[in-house]
This record gives sequence, C-alpha cells and structure tokens, in this order.
Amino acid sequence: MNSLLSFILVLGVLIFVHELGHFLFAKLCGVKVLKFSLGFGNRVWGRQWGETEYLISAFPLGGYVKMYGEQEGEEVQAAERHRSFSHKPVWQRFGIVFGGPLFNLVFAVLLFFVLFVFVGLPEPVDSTKIGEITPGSVAEQVGLKTGDEIRTINDRPITTWTQVSDAIKDSQGRPVTVAVERGGEQLTVTAQPTMQKVKNLFGEEVGERYMLGIVRSDEVRYRAAGLGESARAAVVQTWNLGYLTVVGIVKMVQRVIPASELGGPIRIAEIAGQQLEAGWMNLLYFMGLLSVNLGILNLLPIPVLDGGHLVFLSLEAVRRRPLGERTMEISQKIGIAVLGTLMVFVFYNDIVRLIKRWLVS
Repeated sequence: MNSLLSFILVLGVLIFVHELGHFLFAKLCGVKVLKFSLGFGNRVWGRQWGETEYLISAFPLGGYVKMYGEQEGEEVQAAERHRSFSHKPVWQRFGIVFGGPLFNLVFAVLLFFVLFVFVGLPEPVDSTKIGEITPGSVAEQVGLKTGDEIRTINDRPITTWTQVSDAIKDSQGRPVTVAVERGGEQLTVTAQPTMQKVKNLFGEEVGERYMLGIVRSDEVRYRAAGLGESARAAVVQTWNLGYLTVVGIVKMVQRVIPASELGGPIRIAEIAGQQLEAGWMNLLYFMGLLSVNLGILNLLPIPVLDGGHLVFLSLEAVRRRPLGERTMEISQKIGIAVLGTLMVFVFYNDIVRLIKRWLVS
C-alpha cells in the first residue's frame, strides 16, 4: 500500500509540475489552452474553468496540455488566429515546449532548497566504520562484519577512511593485522589483501589496487545552512544529478551499463514505497531526483517527446519554414514505436526482477 500511495503522490506531482510548465508558458504567450489533463485516455473527472477543461484521465503515466491550433491542419478561426499555437512565432512555441522540462528542473531545485533549509546540508562522516563487506572477499573470510570500526592497521592508529585505504593499498599484498571494535569489544584479524579491479560509479574499470573487500560507511551528518548557501547547494545538486543522468544515458548507449538496469513504473513504485518508509525527507529527495530524470529524459531528441518537438522547431527556425506534413507524420510514428518498445522493455525488466525476488524468497 505504501508503494502505491507514494507512487501516485510522486508521479502525480511530477506530471502536474511538467504540464504546468507547458500551461503557464502557453498562457504567457497568449495561447488558448483547451485542456489540462493528468493522465491519458478516458476522462475520470473533469471541470471547466474559464476556457480550459481540467481533467484527470484513466491512464496515469503522463499528462498533456491541449492548445488551440496545435494540430497540423486544424481549422483556426480568423478572429482567434492570434491565440493559436501554430500561428505563434517559432521562439514562443519553443518556449512553450521547453517549459515542461524546465519546470521539472526548477521544481527539483526548489525541493532540494527546502530540504537543505529545514534539514541542513548533508556532509559525509569521515569515519573508519565498515559499511559493506563484499561477498566472497578476504574481509568476509577473516570474519570482518558490517558495522566494525577499524582502530589500527599493523598497530598504526587509524582515524580516517583514507588512512584505511592507503594502508591496505601500500601493503603490496603482504598480510595486514587489522584491529576493530565491535559492540564494545576489541577484535584483531590478519588478512592478506588481493589485487582487485577498481570500478567507477558506472561499473567501468579504472585501475587495479590491493583491497580487502570492505566499503566505507555512507553515514552523513546535516549541517545548518542559510538561505543563500542552501539555494546554491540546491542548484549544484540539481546540476550534478542532471549531469549523472546524461552520462548514464550515454553509458547505456555504449552498453557500459546493461539495459537490464532500466526500471519502469513498478520499480519506481517500489523505490518510492521504500523511501516513504524511511521518512518524508527521503521521499522528497527521491522526488527531486526523479524530477531531474524526467526533465532530462523529456529533452531527448525523440519524436513525441518534448526534445523531438524542440528539434523540429529548431529546424523550422533555420529553414524559415516548418517540416513537411509527411515528414512529421513519419517521425511521430517512429517516436511512438520507440517509446512503445521502451515501455514494454522496462515493464519486462520490472516483472523479471519481481519473479527473481519471489524465487529467491
């Protein structure tokens, strides 16, 4: 139930923010908005306010803003020509289309700003606590456990994780004596580091060094920050997440990251439920992360997505005339086919992941 409720909350808010960007930019440019819908398909609820009908539709994975004169060949009355989307200058149409992804990115900045103001700026705790033991590693074989705090290596006092890493790396494969504290007790083990491949965030090999198979604890503390510092940190956080999203897409195209890592709505619902159980702060951070991802993914140059429309509008600005109707039609069909295939694939990944978990349990 937590997963379903948090999924509806997170996705509903992000879709609303995205479509609100299109809506407000359209209003700013004087375009008549006919419909504002959360979801696609059959109408579940709707109400007319002014010239716009506000809807909640049956299929929740998306939304749309329907503007007057938006479709090619749509009949536009001469008296309302100035309110037609297709009759606006190309730079205004570009802004309206770009408004959705832009609002997702701005919303992420706002979420992180609120978190940093009320909770504080997260800073990693530089401790010697072991956060994870690699299965089958030397550390596991000698009995080291998650939560152990390393006190000395070869009788030399250790106070930072950098000292832990350097001591093991500099051992050149010779056995090291590691003294740890566990539950108030002092324990000593002897382990022989092995040469292992070092991988970066995306799983690429970036070198080799001697390791035991221990990972530092990811504990953080929160430091109080003012409005200015929180605002700067929120922008930096959004930029960094956007950069990682773009690099992640590139790595997936390069097949560095396996396509099986892609997750769909079921995976999002699972993670959202886990974050809600961990606390509202975690859920809001996850919402910010997802908002960045949604903004970046919508800018991909795929027809049907906002990025595809932006490419068409850019070409129109260069050519001084829109692309041919036949070209647009073929492009839209290709875009629908690509997105449909991707949707089926991520659902397949989600279902396979669920089945594997069920078999293991």
